[in-house]
Amino acid sequence: MLKDRDIRRVVVARFLSRMSGEAAFFVGIWGKAAFTLHASAGQIALLMGVLSVSSILGTAVAGVLIDRYDPRRVLAGAEFFFVPVALLFLLPKELWQLTVLVGLFGFFGAPVVTAGASFAPFLAKDPQGLKKVNALIDGAGSLSFVLGPAIGALLVRFASIDWVFIFDAATSVIAVLLMMGVHIRRPERQAGERRGAFAELREGLRFSYSKRGLRYFILIGTATWLGFGAFGALEPLFYRDVLRTGVEAIGWINTLFGVGILLGAWALAKLPDRLVSARGLAGGAVLVGLGALLYVGTRDIRIVAVGAVAWGAIIGVVDPLLRTLVHADSPDEYVGRVTGVAQMHRQGGELLPLAFAPLLAAAIGVQATLIGGGLVLAVVAALSIPEAIAVDRGRPTGPVQRERLSPDDQPVSPNP
Repeated sequence: MLKDRDIRRVVVARFLSRMSGEAAFFVGIWGKAAFTLHASAGQIALLMGVLSVSSILGTAVAGVLIDRYDPRRVLAGAEFFFVPVALLFLLPKELWQLTVLVGLFGFFGAPVVTAGASFAPFLAKDPQGLKKVNALIDGAGSLSFVLGPAIGALLVRFASIDWVFIFDAATSVIAVLLMMGVHIRRPERQAGERRGAFAELREGLRFSYSKRGLRYFILIGTATWLGFGAFGALEPLFYRDVLRTGVEAIGWINTLFGVGILLGAWALAKLPDRLVSARGLAGGAVLVGLGALLYVGTRDIRIVAVGAVAWGAIIGVVDPLLRTLVHADSPDEYVGRVTGVAQMHRQGGELLPLAFAPLLAAAIGVQATLIGGGLVLAVVAALSIPEAIAVDRGRPTGPVQRERLSPDDQPVSPNP
């Protein structure tokens, strides 16, 4: 029988891993690129492009491994290899060196994210528990978003930016130790001979795209992250050139953003089941696009702070809602690969705008480009609502029904 102790261990590991990861990304990587190495918009776009491509590759590998083994082993293994990568960030003195390390950061960090996103179906004791477990795991991630950038800002203020990466490595070690004692429900597998990794990856892609509901969830998620793509290249410049703040402001404002995400994750657990649907997801995506305007639509740091909380709250509902819907429609034997496909689309959505965001920023300005990204997302999501209605009509088992979940399944041993 599964125990609450196992859920707590996963939640704590998720919290620690994401807390240090957010500090490393927002304050460590962005801060080093924009404020220490004085990168331009084009250079930061290249940096983020390398991160996105390497993350897509890492996610593809992780999805196959999760379905072959289980998310617990993949998460523990990825964290183990991530430790030396984090410590290597103490070395770069030039931007090209930082860019190479960001590639390693993405490749070994993506399996951590994908495995963490795959746990809920194997921890929930019944179908109704799926939404709650996802809310707990995402709530831990949201709390880490609150504390991570703030800790990063404090480390920069009282020590140096390199201590952010030492902090990241230390929490990865603790996460590995926590995962060693976790039991999860044994995933159901289809009988038959195991195929090669590429064949399993292609099968996961075919399954994801062949199901109307999964296809919609994945594509609306892609549209959402397309709206975010410009932020990857331009957000640090928004602070530097539009708001004219120091690197610490990135940490403090993103802490407020994390407060909003935490509130949103808490709200998901209270959300009526009728809103845990494709229509609810489409409406949420519209609000995500409009929420971006609250965040970047002004030069007043006080309004930016309020907008960060509001926008974060919307995303805090939409992100785990998307994951819950994907899990609900994914059989056990495909959970890792379908989650991986969703993550790959997310990373691809973040990658595409990097090709033109710097050019747009040069033509119309950093702030106008970020506002445009939010508006485009809101329009695309609104246009998808008829398809969302059709998807909901074709899902007779309801938004959170998952027949293969059983509390009596034997757990996976924590010993490899």
